[in-house]
Amino acid sequence: MAAEWLKDTVFYEIYPQSFKDTNGDGIGDIGGIIEKLDYIKSLGCNALWINPCFDSPFKDAGYDVRDYKKVAPRYGTNEDLYRLFKKAHQKGIRVLLDLVPGHTSEEHPWFRESQKREKNEFSDRFIWTDFCFKGASGLPYVGGESERSGCYILNFFKCQPALNYGFLKVTEPWQKSLRDPAAMATREALKDIMRFWLSHGCDGFRVDMASSLVKNDDEKKSGTSAIWRDVRRMLDLEFPDAAMVAEWSNPSLSLRCGYDMDFILNEQGGGYSTLMRDYYNHGGSIHGDRNAEDHSYFKKDAGGNISRFLDQYLEWYEDTKELGYMSVLTCNHDTIRPSYNLDTAELKLAYSFLFTLPGVPFLYYGDEIGMKYLDVPTKEGGYFRTGARTPMQWDGSANLGFSTGKASDLYLPVDSAEDAPTVAAQEKDPASLLNTVRAILSLRHQEEDLQADAAFQVICSEPGKPFVYRRGSLLCAVNPSGSPLKVTLPDEVVGALWGEALYQIGKCRLEDGTLTAGAQSFVVIR
Repeated sequence: MAAEWLKDTVFYEIYPQSFKDTNGDGIGDIGGIIEKLDYIKSLGCNALWINPCFDSPFKDAGYDVRDYKKVAPRYGTNEDLYRLFKKAHQKGIRVLLDLVPGHTSEEHPWFRESQKREKNEFSDRFIWTDFCFKGASGLPYVGGESERSGCYILNFFKCQPALNYGFLKVTEPWQKSLRDPAAMATREALKDIMRFWLSHGCDGFRVDMASSLVKNDDEKKSGTSAIWRDVRRMLDLEFPDAAMVAEWSNPSLSLRCGYDMDFILNEQGGGYSTLMRDYYNHGGSIHGDRNAEDHSYFKKDAGGNISRFLDQYLEWYEDTKELGYMSVLTCNHDTIRPSYNLDTAELKLAYSFLFTLPGVPFLYYGDEIGMKYLDVPTKEGGYFRTGARTPMQWDGSANLGFSTGKASDLYLPVDSAEDAPTVAAQEKDPASLLNTVRAILSLRHQEEDLQADAAFQVICSEPGKPFVYRRGSLLCAVNPSGSPLKVTLPDEVVGALWGEALYQIGKCRLEDGTLTAGAQSFVVIR
């Protein structure tokens, strides 16, 4: 079962290079995160996920790690990160680091040794074929760049050689089994990295590409799952309070092999994209296309159907609710921001829904003020993702408060629009998106029935009616359309309600067993 502290946890994801710059070099840093801990706490977020902050050549924004045990100098030092752990804990905030277990940078010392012709300790730390003029059994590879006669297998970009955790099915002489000493050595190296950061105050890890460690794995990911079960045993013995969230998007598998949480993501299907980014499903790729057909459920009068999300979600929920948590997110560093196609009224409803679902929610930095997805040139391998990684917008000062440096030195340009949202401006408006987020997260913390493990039951999901669901003794209803919708509630539901609205957007009325949800409305009723 998941770590106990996750029951009442809301995460805030920070892309460190774009959050807050404290030394004027144009790049966010650990000092900036420390400076803004009180702000993060004020949102109702009591845990952080920090994107990779380890030493890297940054060809993929830090997901190409050169040294797993060293903070990248542009962010600060190891001591700065230890100080962040301490300061965060003093404020009741947990911290997860981003772990990239499947590959390193091509500049990692392990890989440099692995490239050598002479046999050494790291020769099989990565996956190499046995001849440079021979293919790699369908796996992506690079050849001709090392003195070693062989090709190395890739996980993503050319700069990211795949670490060797073994093959479930060995079909070539150069492939190692899961229990081969070389594959086991890689596994132990992974545990060593985790021990290092956990012993210095880290509370756990978000795990990148968690399902892809073992090659030639089967549909159930038996090989990769065996590795994570082994890791979980180590954590339970040595760091029982540590938590892990998987980038897997199949909780039926991930939560059974030791993960506390698993993300429900756009790319892996499951209906999540139909809530806010349905253009993904109608010819508008993840690059974004405003001309694409879009029936996002929370887009006003777009004809969306909540069942497209619920079908897979409920199946996963019933299968895993005793094992751990599904995590829905507003956005992340790989995803187009929801403000791309939803306006402020639509975002308020979407967030209210996401933050009242079971499981552990994640809020991406800047989504609380509706930061825009910007059309900017690629940076550090970001490509289309770069537009969701622009600097945080704090106030109306130079560079929107992100940095005192020159605009030309910024990691990415800030939003130059006159109406660019800022924290300072929305602080002053009780009806702002920022204060709506604070209100619903405050309620989530106050009411145990809105927290991660409270019961969840769908009451009504019929088209043309509000979507109604129960969380414990509370009733939630949402109507994203531009017209009032009605539903007659079952007698057993009505009889359990006091009728007190704890949180409300728009107009909602419960009378004689009929719930009338006004246009673009949301309500939580006790």
